[in-house]
Order: sequence, then structure tokens, then C-alpha cells
Amino acid sequence: MKRYALAAVTVLLAACGAKPEPVKAEKKAAESKAAPGEVRLSAELQKTSGLQIVDVERRNVPLTFRVNGRLVADEERTHKAGAITDGRVVKLFFNVGDRVQKGQVLARLHSHDIHESRASYQKAKVEMTRLETQLSYAQRSRDRIHRLHDLKAASQEQSDNADNEFRHALANVQAGRLEVIRARQHLEEFLEVSAEEPPGHKEGELEHDDDMIPVKAPAGGVIISRSVTAGSVTKPGDDLFVISDLSSIWMIGAVPEENMGRIRAGMSAQVFVRAFEGRPFPGRITRIGDQLDAATRTVQARIVLANPRGELKPEMYAAAEIVSGGTGEALYVPQESIQEMNGHQIVFVAAAGDRFQTRAVETGARAGGGVAILSGLSAGDRVVTRGAFLLKSEMLKSTLTEE
Repeated sequence: MKRYALAAVTVLLAACGAKPEPVKAEKKAAESKAAPGEVRLSAELQKTSGLQIVDVERRNVPLTFRVNGRLVADEERTHKAGAITDGRVVKLFFNVGDRVQKGQVLARLHSHDIHESRASYQKAKVEMTRLETQLSYAQRSRDRIHRLHDLKAASQEQSDNADNEFRHALANVQAGRLEVIRARQHLEEFLEVSAEEPPGHKEGELEHDDDMIPVKAPAGGVIISRSVTAGSVTKPGDDLFVISDLSSIWMIGAVPEENMGRIRAGMSAQVFVRAFEGRPFPGRITRIGDQLDAATRTVQARIVLANPRGELKPEMYAAAEIVSGGTGEALYVPQESIQEMNGHQIVFVAAAGDRFQTRAVETGARAGGGVAILSGLSAGDRVVTRGAFLLKSEMLKSTLTEE
């Protein structure tokens, strides 16, 4: 009986002793697991990664307002190369994005205007030869009549008629010479082809460059538009290429009606684009529109930006920050603290120990490498600067693991 009682006690003690171990393990696992919206980083990893944490600052900075818009080519540095006559595109030498120099041939067109103009030129030369022959005859006739008049063998009327015939022939030669010059200039200066038929030219041959009108670049720059392909038919005035010097670029911003009184031409602006987040591009307002858009209640403002390295591209979305005068207080964090996740801007706020909480924030103006925080943080919060991207990566990694 004692033996059975001892065995029962032993089993009971063993059972009681086995339960605490899994309870402690579960508690430890729960403590080590990050809460939703939280990421953990050990002290050792914080040190090796150079993690930096700063206090949220309250600064007194110049008041600014933001204007949204897009980048466009500088119209004062944009040129169009078009067709000057009816024709058909035979050759194309450049595509969109290619850089060209002033005077380079972009394409060549076949046009009947060349053959018609050459025919007119040859006809003018033949007519000129005929008129020069008439002038030579009129001159000899005049000189003969003058000699006879001196010998009293011709009347004054005959002498006057001879002079008139000579002057008329001379005027015809001068008009004929102008017609030859006009026909040649039309070919060589307007159509920019040889006035004479090229040597070895065969009837019906279309591939000879002297039989095709060149479309030349009116200025150097980058081709930002090409509206034709080989075989396209053109009419006078058609724009075939658009070339722009992108070393200068415009931002066209939409200024809200309530801010119209705070902006004027000559003011400086800081322009930001998504491709270079946090990097300002200095610009200057050169023009304020004269008409308010009734639908958006905004007026257009033109901001000119230097773009020597070609980093800014037409049609990029942009935002300009303009100092409107006066100062005000706001909470600021370093620009590198701001991260983007799922289309929202966040920061990592240092919590107890090795824990960091994500906090969605609404940002405002930038100043001195910092970003104004309109909502989401309070004075005294401590946010991660250097290493914020590492925390973002760890959070994304843990999210993927859970999924």
C-alpha cells in the first residue's frame, strides 16, 4: 500500500514539475516577438549598423507654401523642324532621345517640287540666253544708227528708236537675270538641293541625296518628339521633329487662389521631384499666369530650372516650395528619417529597449535638410535617422515571413 502511494506521489510531482517549462518558453517567445507596427533590432546590430536616433525638434523657420505641377521643355530653347513643301519621307537618321547639332540632316524628303523647280531654272536660263542675244543685236543696231546719224544718213527719230530698243532689251535681260537668280535661290536656299542635275543622275532615281529635300536641325539639343516614319507623306508646315535644349527646363505649377497674393515673378523656389527624393533643385519664378482656372481655382506659374546634367526630364511630376515671408514654429525631423511604405510616409520612433515603432506622418515644407511634420509626432519623440532604411527592410522581411 505504501509502495502504491509513493508511486502516485512521484507521478504527481513529475506532472507538476513538467508544466512550468513550456509556460516559460511561451512567455519568452511572446516577449521576443515584435508587436504589430513594431520592429526589433538588437543592441549589437544597432551598433554595427551605425543606427542614429535624434529628438524631434521644434524650429522657428520661414513660412513656405507648396505648389504642385509638372516639368516641361523650355519653350524658349525648343525648336521645330518641319516640312517646307509637299513630299514623302524617304530617309530618317535620328530617333527620339538622340542628341543633334545645329544643321544636322534629320531626314530627307522626295518632292516633285525639286523637279519642277529645276525645270523652271533651266527654262529661265534658256530665256536668259535668248534675251542676251536680243540685247546684243539691239546694241549693234543702236551703234550702227548712231554712226549713220553722225554722217547725216539717219534721222533723229531713227536714233531715238534704236536707243529705246536697246533700253527695252537691257531691261528684259535684267528681269531675266533676276528670274534665274530666283529659281536658283529657291532650289539652293529654300529647298537646299543642287540647282543642277547631279552627275550620273538616272531618270526615276529617288535615292540620290541631291534629289531629296533635307530636313535640318534648326538648333542643337535632344529630339523629344518625332511624328513621321519612312514613307510618311508631308505637307507644308507639318512638324516632323521637336528639338529642345534640356540644359534649362520649366516647371509649370498650379498656384491655389488663396496663395496668389503671396507670389510674384522674381521669387526663388525649391523644386522637388520623386526621382531625387529630398534633393532640392533651385529655380526662379519668371511668370505668373493672367487667367484663373475656373475648375481647379488655380493660376499657372512658370519656374525656370537649370538642368546642366540632364537629370530633370519633361513630364516629371514636381512640387515647388516657395518662401512667402514671415516665420513660424513647426516640428522638424531630418530628411533621412522619412521612409515610404504602402504609399504612406512613416518614421521609426524609438521605444523601450530594442523596440522601434512605426508612425505614419504627414510632412510639410523642407528647410535646412529637415522636413516639417504636420501630424503624427510630438515634441520629445525620438526618431531614427541613419539606419531607418534598415528598420524598414527588417519590417518588410518580417511581414513576408508571417505571410
